[in-house]
Amino acid sequence: MSEVQDYQSRLSDPASRKFETLSYLPALTAAQIRHQVEYIVSKGWNPAIEHTEPENAFDHYWYMWKLPMFGETDVDRILKEAEACHKANPHNHVRLVGYDNYKQSQGAALVVYRGKTV
Repeated sequence: MSEVQDYQSRLSDPASRKFETLSYLPALTAAQIRHQVEYIVSKGWNPAIEHTEPENAFDHYWYMWKLPMFGETDVDRILKEAEACHKANPHNHVRLVGYDNYKQSQGAALVVYRGKTV
């Protein structure tokens, strides 16, 4: 049996903090992010874009960027909306959420742009 690894995530080190499942992995490439968006669309989930300052990513609600994109199935349009949010808030984390209409919960949430930590 292998030993359990300690993730070096500490409150005293903002750059080390993890805030969603995929943040434990290396940063996703554009192709990998696109694949995740395709997955959200294939599940019929409603995409939404949120953003927040890096220092608030752990203990505050994230700001909603416009309304959720109810019924949107165009992957390029979803990605362009995430990019527009990033351009308008270049220092913030930007995440994509896939809302599951039937379970009334988030089916997916991933940070697609990471803001700079202090």
